[in-house]
Amino acid sequence: MNANATKAQQDVHPGPLAGMRVLELAQIMAGPTCGMMLADMGADVIKVEKLPGGDDARGYREPRVNGVSAPFLMMNRNKRGIALNLKHPQGRNILLRLVRDADVLTENYRRGTLEKLGLGYDVLAEVNPGLIYCAVSGYGLDGPLSDKGGFDLIAQGFAGLMAVTGEPGRPPVKNGNPVADINAGILAAAGVAAAYAHKLKTGRGQIVDTSLLEAALQQTYWYAAIHFATGESPGPSGSAHLLTAPYQAFHASDGWINIGGANQANWERIADVLGHPEWREDPLFATNSARLANLAALTSRMNAVLSARTKAEWIERFDAAGVPVGPVNSIGEALAHPQTLARGMVVDLVHPQAGPTKALGCPIHFSATPTKITRPAPLLGEHTREVLREHGYADADIDAFVAGGVIEVASGPAPG
Repeated sequence: MNANATKAQQDVHPGPLAGMRVLELAQIMAGPTCGMMLADMGADVIKVEKLPGGDDARGYREPRVNGVSAPFLMMNRNKRGIALNLKHPQGRNILLRLVRDADVLTENYRRGTLEKLGLGYDVLAEVNPGLIYCAVSGYGLDGPLSDKGGFDLIAQGFAGLMAVTGEPGRPPVKNGNPVADINAGILAAAGVAAAYAHKLKTGRGQIVDTSLLEAALQQTYWYAAIHFATGESPGPSGSAHLLTAPYQAFHASDGWINIGGANQANWERIADVLGHPEWREDPLFATNSARLANLAALTSRMNAVLSARTKAEWIERFDAAGVPVGPVNSIGEALAHPQTLARGMVVDLVHPQAGPTKALGCPIHFSATPTKITRPAPLLGEHTREVLREHGYADADIDAFVAGGVIEVASGPAPG
């Protein structure tokens, strides 16, 4: 690291990936999820945004915080950001110089896009044989659909998730959260970490490849098990479980709670708490198989009892009996809960344009190498000058690049 390195870089990140340098050429959600997790665990993630406009998530108009896209703020905290025109020959050369010192490059372009720019893996690996090249695509880098672009909604439908989500007899429903996008980012981060361990042993890089399709398919473990065993394709079951009962949402007098009767002992405790110990021996409910076969009757009887008391009353009673139970919270309730806060899952940041903001914390905890989140999402080109200086460019060179439309440098908060 040269003398122009920033103080932020000089400070040693306590995370387990401290020292890893990542170039993120990804945008919107799947790729940025990967980069965000790596950054939280100590990697120096440099987000390389395209020109003009940057990451497409910057264009998500609502909601905005002082003119800044809230989705972009969420997905890109803890990263440095540069703005680079990769269609310009000088922009390509700048990226190649950055690649020389990088451990990882992530991208989620459609297959062949970087190759057309002269920046495919073969070119990058010649510059840096130790480079870990992580591609997150719609369908993967090979196979008959590898040239198709990918979107979370399409992946959820393709992988069968929409066929098993929602209530029976209703139209297909996607998961409320973009599970394919987010899980693809998590899988990519796991793959990068594994490839980095290999690199530390051998010095060699490699391609890490995952897709929205595979990220969605991975979520079907139970459903795939049933299909492989029976040849049948399960349908939607609402909040109920396919393999055990009662294990679903029930209605108390003031809202919904989840009750997890995931084994026979819990079922017997549930019957006792509900004041119906005779249900334990009722042929309709005595075994898990019987309860699954008679789920509608079981749900009806339980709801009739549960509707007499509040969520808080039932949670207290089930907790006392050792039965897994919890409220069906709103997003706001979940984010404000003391347990959420105790685990550091809400962090405060100050953005140069948006001002004080909140973000989700890192869901992985380390006893010796803790994660650290201190940096808000970057302005477009906020760290361009800083990063280029670190890679040997003089200010005069950088100014010429700005004048030529090769890069963009943020001089301060953009207008609101």
